[in-house]
Amino acid sequence: MKQFIRPAMIFSMVLTSLALFPQNQTVSGYVNDNFNQPLFGANILVEGTTKGTTTDLNGFYQIEVALEQTLLFSFVGFNSQRVKIGPVTTINVRLQAGTNLDEVIVVGYGTTTRQDLTDNIASLVAAQITEIPVPSIQGALIGKTAGVQITQTSGRAEAGFKIRVRGVATMNGNQEPLYVIDGIPIQKEDNSVNQSPINALIGINPEDIASIEILKDASAAAIYGSRGSNGVVLITTKSGRQGKTRFSFRSSFGLSAPTNTREWLNTDEYVELYTEAALNSGFTEDDAAFFFNLFAENEADWREGAVDTDWQDLALMTGSTQDIGFSASGGEGNTSFFLSTGYNRTNSIIRGNTLERFSVRANMENKTNNWLTVGLNSNISKVQLSRIANDFEFGSPMEAIAQIPFSSPYLEDGITPNTNTTLYYNFLMDQFNGDFESNLWKAFIKVYGQASLSKNLNFRSELGYDYNQQLEERFYGSLTESASTNGSADANSFIDEKYVINNYFTHQLRRENWDLETTLGMSYEENKIKTLAVEGQDFPSDQLRKLNTAGSITGGETSETAYSFVSYFMRANATLWERFLLKASIRIDGSSRFGSETQYGTFPAASVGWLLSKEAFLINNQTISNLKTRISWGLTGNANIGNFVSRTNFTTITYNQSPGFLLETLGDPELSWEDTTQYNFGLDIGLFNNRINTSYDYYTKNTEGVLFLVPIPYNNGVRFINQNAGEIQNKGFEFTLDTKNILKEDFSWSTSLNLAWNKNEVISLPDGADIVRNEKIVREGETVASFYLQEYAGVDPTNGDALFYRNTELPDGGLDRSTTNDFGEANRRIIGSPFPDIIGGMTNTIRYKFFDFSFTFQGQCGAQIYNGGGIYQSANADFFDNQTRDQLARWQAPGDNTDIPQARLFGGNGNQDSSRYLQDSDFIRLRNLTLGYTLSPDITEKLKLDRIRIYFTGVNLLTLTDFKGWDPESTSDVFQGNSLLSGHTAYAPPQPRTLTLGFNVDF
Repeated sequence: MKQFIRPAMIFSMVLTSLALFPQNQTVSGYVNDNFNQPLFGANILVEGTTKGTTTDLNGFYQIEVALEQTLLFSFVGFNSQRVKIGPVTTINVRLQAGTNLDEVIVVGYGTTTRQDLTDNIASLVAAQITEIPVPSIQGALIGKTAGVQITQTSGRAEAGFKIRVRGVATMNGNQEPLYVIDGIPIQKEDNSVNQSPINALIGINPEDIASIEILKDASAAAIYGSRGSNGVVLITTKSGRQGKTRFSFRSSFGLSAPTNTREWLNTDEYVELYTEAALNSGFTEDDAAFFFNLFAENEADWREGAVDTDWQDLALMTGSTQDIGFSASGGEGNTSFFLSTGYNRTNSIIRGNTLERFSVRANMENKTNNWLTVGLNSNISKVQLSRIANDFEFGSPMEAIAQIPFSSPYLEDGITPNTNTTLYYNFLMDQFNGDFESNLWKAFIKVYGQASLSKNLNFRSELGYDYNQQLEERFYGSLTESASTNGSADANSFIDEKYVINNYFTHQLRRENWDLETTLGMSYEENKIKTLAVEGQDFPSDQLRKLNTAGSITGGETSETAYSFVSYFMRANATLWERFLLKASIRIDGSSRFGSETQYGTFPAASVGWLLSKEAFLINNQTISNLKTRISWGLTGNANIGNFVSRTNFTTITYNQSPGFLLETLGDPELSWEDTTQYNFGLDIGLFNNRINTSYDYYTKNTEGVLFLVPIPYNNGVRFINQNAGEIQNKGFEFTLDTKNILKEDFSWSTSLNLAWNKNEVISLPDGADIVRNEKIVREGETVASFYLQEYAGVDPTNGDALFYRNTELPDGGLDRSTTNDFGEANRRIIGSPFPDIIGGMTNTIRYKFFDFSFTFQGQCGAQIYNGGGIYQSANADFFDNQTRDQLARWQAPGDNTDIPQARLFGGNGNQDSSRYLQDSDFIRLRNLTLGYTLSPDITEKLKLDRIRIYFTGVNLLTLTDFKGWDPESTSDVFQGNSLLSGHTAYAPPQPRTLTLGFNVDF
């Protein structure tokens, strides 16, 4: 019986009588920009409360507010303005362009403003997300945040994203950040039976997002304690505001194509190369003809080129995406609401792969009385996927490029896939005579209540429920590889439930020269995961594909697991004399995942800031409008290690029809989380009334107690044990620059640039010993998972042999750089890293009258990708796999200078795993480009509408790279969860290039 931590205490509260509240009055007016043009969607907030509203198309607002309260007017890209309420009921405001230092930033269990921020937090608001029609939230973030590498792993419709915040801080643990939606941490484990991960946020409609904050430094993330080492992504969904109900309808349709295709041999080229390769290996032309006839229906297919199949063209196709959404938001009296529904259908660029998503969201809040506010945030979605095999299965469409070009894809009827003369299994048969469907149901519900216990003290209680169910069904008919069993099928069901309780107090004190805000609370989480799997075979008909029609059930299993966290946290923020900023926090986490002696951990953090621009010598400076220094320190952890790894585990076995137990893993009662200590030094500068803003940050990030599988004596039947036994360091520099280049009445142009440099280094390992996994090595003083390969030296021009550097260590510590044609004489050396040294992005936004134009470039340099399929794809005709066209430039005669060895069938001439198949993955990509037109108010007013916008968007329009594979970002799907397997590709499909037309209507 598994035991889980239960809360040590439950908060209780007693509500007391409250002071009388002042009488409210209705205030209205208009909010315009510095050219006196109306600002649609400007925020008006009653300072110190959550009450607010937004402006309509004409910049008009209306709000109830009490005398002596202060209204805060803000809009993205403009300086905010405060107005104290007096007896006047009409207040018109004109905002000036610049960076909004009063912009509200969401932090763990609360909010702050950009001016008061002492941490490093990247923030994006709805306008930066929804203007780019992408089916996933992460896609809208690419290239927008310094120090955050966001990579779409492939062109699959359901493809996941890798997000790395300030480098890699673990090896065997999960690298992904913690995702928190509306204050509730969500479950993001993948349960795909084919090992191809599904995007953790696939069920969320990007149009529902109000803001995204990425907590990068430890001072910001430490409030989430043992799960903050990889960063924290806070997602806040939209809520209603007081005022008339506003409706929004959007629709878009786009077409997609691969960002890149590769060149492969056609029939004539294939016959030429492989005939030559056969002759070079001692075979005759008749032998070559015998081989060719094995894979052709008729000899004319290869002799005369009667069949010339482009298998890549069969695998990759024109895709499409359709997106429709409708939302309503508003509020009257004490209730506000936001309701939305969305539909997305994506036909990916890979044959047989589609996605269909339905989502519904309801966010509501009610101010029950003067002291109590209650609310509900909920989202329900269903995602239906038609899936394909993973990148390493022959059923994957991308594996088809290995097929011989004179093999026909179909039989003579043009419908039934050919499996008689293909070199490998024909993927088309799985789609013709099989199914692979996944259905995901996701439900997220949060109910909350917030009580004002006194003027300065609030209590908030949140109950969250995150439900994920995934049903995957596969059927392989009698014509597939399962023909010998008359068809086979399996069904796999996963149910993942998370319960979260947050209770916390917030207390504010405001005095003449100082402000103090404190937060004190606790959190409890519990996850329960149930799985069920059934297998069957011998189906009476290929039309009957459910397991209840199987002739025999050949296997089945169920499982259940769970884990829990209990946490206590406290944070204090202080502002002294409006210029000195102090923050300290501490979190105590307890987890069922760790050893009995280390179940609890403490995670403190502190930061300070100095607003020099508030000092007397700068306060009226006409050039420097904002100047702030920041220093932070904090301790975070990584608890993504799986359940029960700290315990000795047994698995069940059956021997001679008798059940029994088998020792599976040895436990370690001292096993604990990986601890990351991070320092951050930052400087923020605003110039010319914040028209130019720049930030500089330097950080060091040391992770100790890195989890390793440490070898132990095998006499007890177990070879490894999990232990905290290593240290990794990341250090780097981040730079951001935001400028308002041109600000005129009919024309504006702004630019946002971010760059980040990171150096990753292994500081210590168990006993200092290297860890080698395939083509990777972990070595002290080097980058995690460095590429460790024999070094390819080119071709001997006299005989066409592949050459390799010996790289034998010399007595003086140098390397023997002589070459050899004997691969066994070549020694491995560290040649590259899967992680980039530099990442960056740049966004430009231009507005002219009613036109808007924006584009984002992203890029990276310093990383490499190893093509594990290269030993088959570009192997100078060693085996019968079709080859990349560059293999035609092979060595053919003495004196030829080329880096492609002589073609030798079965000759093993240079096609071993080596640096020959390692490439730089540097690139610059035009990630997105949008051109929009908003109809003038004169037209929309006649139509009784608020706003109509028509737009064109292109995603992945241009990629500048020397990488010769499909895509410098796409990596093999089965290698996504482990740092040691990063940077590996083989048959990973490219990302799509998508062109979209759409429109938005607000009324």
